[in-house]
Amino acid sequence: MATQRAHVALPAELIEEIDALVGPRQRSAFIAEVAAAEVKKRRLLEFLRSAEPVWKDEDHPELAEMGTAGWVESLRNEKSTRLEGRDENLDLQ
Repeated sequence: MATQRAHVALPAELIEEIDALVGPRQRSAFIAEVAAAEVKKRRLLEFLRSAEPVWKDEDHPELAEMGTAGWVESLRNEKSTRLEGRDENLDLQ
């Protein structure tokens, strides 16, 4: 990711605490990591507060054909291959 310098004013006490945690040579990386996490969190909260529906019927034709209950039932009736061969790989000695 490309970097760009930005002048940011922080309280001296906060800079001292950051330096004590990560060292003065890691200050920018720490602030970038924390800022990225906060941006991600705020975007998620914005998304969750949105009134716009996320689930659209046209995006899921498999449910429109048989309904949600029928689709779940079809999943339950499928043969599961997830655990096939598991006993062969167990070392029971």
